[in-house]
Amino acid sequence: MSQPHFSFDGSQIPFRPGQSVGAALTAAGVRSWRSTRRAGRPRGLFCGIGVCFDCLLVVDGRPNERACLRLAEQGMEVSTQEGTGHGDLEV
Repeated sequence: MSQPHFSFDGSQIPFRPGQSVGAALTAAGVRSWRSTRRAGRPRGLFCGIGVCFDCLLVVDGRPNERACLRLAEQGMEVSTQEGTGHGDLEV
């Protein structure tokens, strides 16, 4: 039986059942999946427990999902989040 996986920016990321998206990305060597709004600085896991908002990413088209809290699911589409995740609404 093959290991479950989700798509991240076009790459297949394997995960274990019960593993968070952030943990799976980190295990796969991905350290950054968001950029800050003004300076475009890379962000990834920081606190790992849902207190901060450094690990935000886009899951199945929904921005601002916390990677440390979101459980990985087979076939989900995950992508890097640029800034606030609402680029079409920014002035």
